[in-house]
Amino acid sequence: MNLAEYASFDALGLAELVARREVTPRELAALAARAVQALDGELNAVVETYPDRIDGLDEASLGAGPFRGVPFLMKDVFGHEKGRRIEFGSRLCKGMVGEVDSHLMTQFRAAGLNSLGRSAAPEFSMSGTTESTMFGHTSSPWRKGFSAGGSSGGAAAAVGAGIVPIAHGSDIGGSIRIPASWCGGVGFKPSRMRVSVGPTVDEGGFGFSMNHVQTRTVRDSAAMLDCISNPQPGDPFVIPKPAEPYSTLARRPPGPLRVGVVLNDLLGTRVDPEVADAVTAVGRLLDTMGHKVDLASADMGGMDTMDAIQKLFFFGFKDRLDAYAAKTRLTPGPDTLEPVILSIYEWSASLTAADFMGAWSRLNMARRSLSRCWAAHDIWLSPTTARVSEPWGRYSLTRPDVTAQSLNSACWGDPVQFTIPHNIMGTPAISLPLALHSSGMPIGVQIAAAPAQDHLVLQLAHALEQAMPWGHRVPLLHVSRVG
Repeated sequence: MNLAEYASFDALGLAELVARREVTPRELAALAARAVQALDGELNAVVETYPDRIDGLDEASLGAGPFRGVPFLMKDVFGHEKGRRIEFGSRLCKGMVGEVDSHLMTQFRAAGLNSLGRSAAPEFSMSGTTESTMFGHTSSPWRKGFSAGGSSGGAAAAVGAGIVPIAHGSDIGGSIRIPASWCGGVGFKPSRMRVSVGPTVDEGGFGFSMNHVQTRTVRDSAAMLDCISNPQPGDPFVIPKPAEPYSTLARRPPGPLRVGVVLNDLLGTRVDPEVADAVTAVGRLLDTMGHKVDLASADMGGMDTMDAIQKLFFFGFKDRLDAYAAKTRLTPGPDTLEPVILSIYEWSASLTAADFMGAWSRLNMARRSLSRCWAAHDIWLSPTTARVSEPWGRYSLTRPDVTAQSLNSACWGDPVQFTIPHNIMGTPAISLPLALHSSGMPIGVQIAAAPAQDHLVLQLAHALEQAMPWGHRVPLLHVSRVG
């Protein structure tokens, strides 16, 4: 098997070859390593590979799940695997090692994945782009020097470029969906608490953050949700789950749905006309498929709500970083933290319990305001991002002109305008690469449903994948182009 053949399969496709003994997991690992060597100098999506999972792979150690033997990357954030480095894209955490396996890692392992390295992320995953002082900048596979999105940009770029067919992503404000949009992939954020973040974390980002994967196909996303959506001991609550597997339900066309097209400027960012046209075209298609489609609007409270989110996210941030510093014996400062993160670190020390509770109250109001859409609609259809990928620098945490006080308007507001509402509500949402911009960059279209209706999102996503296939599109930075 050559690299072009390897990259032509999705994750389940490669697992099927392994099951038929047409290729071995070790051979797939070697192909992934070749892909990293051949392309990552241009892409900069992979920050570390594990020799013991490539040349030294013990195939007997792989789980027996539906992804057995498939090469996989873990994002450099969250406590994943005992004994592996986890540095959060930060010089402050250089050399830090995971102390326990997360429940997520245990389930990834049981699914059969061969986790053979780490993907790039911005410092502490606090950016809509994947650019860092520690590891450098990650390109969208569609154009070198253009943002891969953030914070799961390394994962989305590696998948889009064919280095691996599936990679871990996490999403606290759009960090799975934004990179999927800018890298031309599939990015699904499950409902709140669909995927456990234990044992060391209760609810990621006070319930805002969810983990899943970056993929190229909807079927891979659905099958992985089956693998990792198992409630774990000590989880704070369990949400309803359908009786049938997501992978089965995803193949079943949904009944007639009420679809609301949301294009209004939730945070003041004007939607690119070509992006708006792409969303409108999807709405017209859904109308011909028997769904009821109309124009809707949403209100999340604008930048006042973003200010509340910032207080919620960074309450206790200084304590968190001080704890990391105690482990690495480094000092938080300009030599270990990027300018924006250093400003946030210093600002977070001023946050009080009253600030936190006020922010929580404000976000409760925003959640209830946004959730009114589910009274009239089953599906929220919108852009994933108001604009397509832009050159490096615009959303970077290295900008010396950005402080904690200007973060929302300078770096956060634009990319998260249509994604963060679903983190506020805890609703399932997916970005699909349904169009191309005249600039040559992919356009992500987002569909979302009410809480716990993950299967509905996957069903409609699969229907759109059949009606508007994207598998024939190959970006400029792709392993099939390097041999």
